[in-house]
Parts: sequence; C-alpha cells; structure tokens
Amino acid sequence: MKRRALPIRLPVLVQDVLLGLFVALMQVQGTLAKPSAVGARPLTDIGYLGYVLLIGSGMILALRRRWPTPVFITATLAGLLYFSIDFPDGPGFIGLFVALYTLTAYGDGRRSLVFAGVGITVLATGWLIGAADIEPAAIGWVFFRIAASVMAAALGESVRSRHVIAAESQRRAELAERTREEEARSRVDAERLRIAREVHDTVAHAIAIINVQAGVTAYLLDKRPEGAREALLIIEQTSSQTLHEMRAVLGVLRDSDNGRVPQPGLGQIEELASKARDAGLDIKLEATSPTTPLPSVVGNAAYRILQESITNIIRHVGPTQVRVAVDHGIDALEVCVTDEGRRGVPGHDPARPHPLPEHPASNGTGSSASSGRGILGMRERCQLLGGELVARPLPGGGFEVKARLPLVPAGAAQL
Repeated sequence: MKRRALPIRLPVLVQDVLLGLFVALMQVQGTLAKPSAVGARPLTDIGYLGYVLLIGSGMILALRRRWPTPVFITATLAGLLYFSIDFPDGPGFIGLFVALYTLTAYGDGRRSLVFAGVGITVLATGWLIGAADIEPAAIGWVFFRIAASVMAAALGESVRSRHVIAAESQRRAELAERTREEEARSRVDAERLRIAREVHDTVAHAIAIINVQAGVTAYLLDKRPEGAREALLIIEQTSSQTLHEMRAVLGVLRDSDNGRVPQPGLGQIEELASKARDAGLDIKLEATSPTTPLPSVVGNAAYRILQESITNIIRHVGPTQVRVAVDHGIDALEVCVTDEGRRGVPGHDPARPHPLPEHPASNGTGSSASSGRGILGMRERCQLLGGELVARPLPGGGFEVKARLPLVPAGAAQL
C-alpha cells in the first residue's frame, strides 16, 4: 500500500519569522543593488541606522498576526524616518506593505480600516514632503508607493471579508443542521405521543368491553350457558378487532407499508356504538350530514374522543342511557357524549356479584380515575388541532364530554 505524503505545515510563528527574514533580506539587498542617488546618505551613517531600519521593518513582521496594529505603526514610523533622513531609495517599503495588508486582513473591520486610512495619509504626506526636492522623473515612485499602500489595504480587507462570509456561512449551515435535527426529534416525539394515545384509546376501550363481558360470562356460565357463549363470542370479536387496530397503529414503526390500514374515523361510529350496546349501554346516536369533506386527522380525533368517552362510561358507570351527538358545522366539528349516570340494572339481584366493575359514577374524573389520562388525552387531541374540550358532571346527574374540532386543524402536521 502506498503511503500518502502529508503536507508539511509550519507553525504560524515560524512562518512569520521566515517571512520577516525574507523581507529584511530583500529590503537590504535591493537597496544595496540599486545605484544610490546623488546626495543620499549611506546605510552605515548614524551608527548603521539605515541597516537597522531596513532590517527592523522586516523582522517586525514576525509579530504581525499577534499585534497587527503595533506592527503597522512601527513599520510606518521606520519608513518615515528612513526616507526623512535621505537614505538610499529602494524596496524599503516591502515590510510596510505587508504590515498594512496584515492590519486590514486580521483586524476587526471598520477600526482597522480607519487605522489604515490614517496611516496611508500620514505616509503619503511624508513621502510627498520628502519628494519636494527630488527630480520630477523620480516623483513617480512616490505615487507608486501611495497606490501600492492603498492596494495592500484593499487586498487585506477583501481577504477579511471573505473569511467573515465563509465563517457566517459555516455558522448558518451548523444552525440549519441543528434546526433540522431538532425538528426531526420533535417529529419523532410527536409520533411517539400519537402512537401512545392510539394504543391507550384502543386498548382501554377493548379491555373495558372484555372486562364487562368476562364478568357476564362468569355470572351466566352456570345459569345460562347460551348467554355465556354469546359473551365469549363478543370477547373474541373485540380482541380480534383490537389486535387488528394495534397492527395498524404500530405499522408506522415498520419500513414497509404492507398490512397498514387507514386510521379509524367517524365512519366507524355505528360499529363503536354496537360494541357499546353489547357492553350494556343504551346508546342513542344523533349525527348530521357533513357539509364539507372531513379531514382525516379531525375524523380520527373525533372517533378517539367518542371511543374514550364511551370507554369511561363502561368502566365507571355501567349500564345507562348514553346520547352521542355529532354535528358537522361549516368550520368545525362538534361531538358530544352525555350519560345519565349509574342506574339500577333491571333484574339484578343485589346478593349476586355485579358483572361490571364497581366505581363511582365519575366518568373518569372522580377519585377512581384521578390517576388516569383519559380526559387529559382527549384534551390534548383537541389542543393539537386547535380545538377545545369540556368535560363536566351534569347538575341532574350524569356526565358530559363536549369537543369542538376546527375543520382546518392547527396541529395537523404533528399527527
């Protein structure tokens, strides 16, 4: 296997030190190689000050990224001092241009540009004053240095802007990724809550009916075997239907769509009422015709509210008269379930055990149901669709559950 060659990347400080050495060498070598003008001071004059300024303005670049502003100020002062003393003209401004580029490229934007503008103005003024007594043919180099300074500052600002834009794009991409992940988690949580509600409603309703029919079977097994057979048949049908609904509810957890069925809706109200009648309820069903097509999420929520309300009556009240009303409005669907409360079972012998569980007639709101989530689950369904639910005991006895579901559900995307 061939090994890939890794690129050699020196530390930033080492890079800047090498750059400083290179610039210092270029400034000294370029100045010495250029013929000196008449009257120019030698670099060895005033204690080799010319060499010190050329080397110093180059080596100061080793600190350019750590302190860009002080480095630029130092290079500016060294350049002004060099040309004011009339040392030989040459490439002694390379370090200054690099410092100016670094100031705008690694600075903080507006303040760095202000420093750069002030520095270029001071340099231009000093260069023009120093060029007052030079030959007209050499004045071009002064304007060249001024133009090069402006270009160095502009190049640095362009690089800085590009880095800022890239960093902002990266930040937005990371934010978008986090947002997508949060939305995905939110959708998963909403789906889990929906499945939990569907499982609760389906299982609670089925178990309530099975519990009732099991009590009837135990009561009639010795006295009326044919009645026990009918109760067992209802248990079989209810459990089979419940398993079918559970497969439909949990089908979303599979990758394949095989075996999935539509969620129950108001079209199954008659079947729901029939099961409730088998459990001993006297149900009166009142429903108006829909004026507009009913959204599936609204129909499913209405069905589950009716199912949970009837289940609570079976569990906590027993045989009683129940009124189920479904009103299809123009902009909302209203469902109402009202029961008359517990009543005596005709022909029931008090000495015999009652086939129904003994609970207060609270329809899920009394002490026996204080730990349940029936009313809470129905209210959550309404709130997710932007509707409202009222569950209250009636003054003359009994209980009422009334829900209003908008036909344009606010939370349809979450279900």
